Amino acid sequence: MMATNGKDACGVNEEAHTAAVNGDCAEASPQSKRPQRFTFSSEPSIEDIRRMQADFTDERDWNQFHQPRNLLLAMVGEVGEVAELFQWKGEVAEGLTDWTETEREQLAHELSDVLIYLVELAEKCRVDLPQAVLRKMALNRLKYPASKVQGSAKKYTEYKD
Repeated sequence: MMATNGKDACGVNEEAHTAAVNGDCAEASPQSKRPQRFTFSSEPSIEDIRRMQADFTDERDWNQFHQPRNLLLAMVGEVGEVAELFQWKGEVAEGLTDWTETEREQLAHELSDVLIYLVELAEKCRVDLPQAVLRKMALNRLKYPASKVQGSAKKYTEYKD
């Protein structure tokens, strides 16, 4: 499924567009019982991100340092920085309604670092992430059929036929 820019997700009026850009699609459409889901913008693509990072790395002659192990460890470090932002917050509401704009921006930076390292790691390991995601989602559908797992957080090995 392709992500939308938020304007499509929440309607076309300016107020709805602003809410969508901020990730706040609070109102459900009259036809549905659930609020609209948050959606990503369609650009840049994962390939665009890969290319931007490859250019960035090439311009600095950093490929010598960007081997799979190094990238993995760097990504784990960035995940730790994301975790640190949540560390003493307790339960956090979807949409981070209690967070300041500065906290949200810091989270955006750290999540971006994680994604950049993930994409570069996949490139170095020759894993086509979009195709791998499609294959993995197909496997997940088999392991977690909706008819069996509806509303349950059990692992697939815990379900009986």
